Amino acid sequence: MAVIVVTDSSSRLEPDELKQFDIRQVPLHVLVDGDDLRDGVDDVPFDIHDRARVTTAGATPAELAETYQHALSDSDGDGVVAVHLSAALSSTYSSAVQTAREFGSAVRVVNSRSAAMGVGFVALAAARAAGSGADIDAVEAVARSAQSRGHVFLVVHRLDNLRRSGRIRKGASWLGTALALKPLLCLDVDGRLVLDQRIRTVTKAHAALVERVADIVGDRQAAIAVHHVDNHDAADEIGAALTTRLPQIESLFVTDMGPVLSIHVGRGAVGVALQIAE
Repeated sequence: MAVIVVTDSSSRLEPDELKQFDIRQVPLHVLVDGDDLRDGVDDVPFDIHDRARVTTAGATPAELAETYQHALSDSDGDGVVAVHLSAALSSTYSSAVQTAREFGSAVRVVNSRSAAMGVGFVALAAARAAGSGADIDAVEAVARSAQSRGHVFLVVHRLDNLRRSGRIRKGASWLGTALALKPLLCLDVDGRLVLDQRIRTVTKAHAALVERVADIVGDRQAAIAVHHVDNHDAADEIGAALTTRLPQIESLFVTDMGPVLSIHVGRGAVGVALQIAE
């Protein structure tokens, strides 16, 4: 057979992509009103990001073990490469590392240090390598190379969701003036959500987002995903601006951010995940 790639539902990969590249997906969890809803499996309320008493949880060790076991069996022993949401944002990666020890070197776990399609792009790169017949060492190397070429930027309308979820440090110096800001955030090299620029208005923040992405891509090839939380118009505008600025890019698409991430960033958020071509 071939090496099989596993990821989690933060990746925002479409069902047809999962099927085409034989990528296995483990669900993250949304905990609301006493119910444990599996992202990508169970129906999650459309307004979940507006609810105050809602939390998220990573994939469980049992779910990871079952998925890894089935994938390893289907690979006929060729192995599994698992690409997961940033360890700085979710417990999924640490659970995956612990779980993978049960399988020895047959299951390799890669910290994407990213979120949304930042995870998805790494998983897709690994799956393409696996589909071409690469062995587990080569597939893992491709995943780690792809991880190093990814970037994620985010503009949020309000910081309430991020404060509540603890995804930004309470002691961050810029939080003191956050009410007057529409900050441009990014994931740093360790996959932590940090301030990129202090900006006063949403319009200027969106423009800065386009500039940052365009500066990073330059004249290189890249794949880009524009994500949003109930803000399709703004996401479309950013996508159109990037297409104009970067006519050479391989692909660009607009999609929602998914329930788990939307709970942390709130209504109106717009983000861009990009993957520089090798």
